[in-house]
Amino acid sequence: MAEKKSVDFEKSLGRLEELVGEMEGGELSLEEMIKHFEEGTKLVGLCTKKLNEVEQKIEKLVKKDGELKEVPFETEEAE
Repeated sequence: MAEKKSVDFEKSLGRLEELVGEMEGGELSLEEMIKHFEEGTKLVGLCTKKLNEVEQKIEKLVKKDGELKEVPFETEEAE
């Protein structure tokens, strides 16, 4: 199941990159640009939701005073 979520995320991100590339190409009609924008907005929401879910699941277990303590995962940006 985790692989499916990862594949869905990767697929969504890949599609988003395709849409952005096509929009930046400047060859789309206004109607096509609007459709791409709408699809891209949905994909951004999906990717953001999945990233937030993963972030909440990632925790470090730290042994302190004989007890295991959950510590939120810190990204490189936070350090």
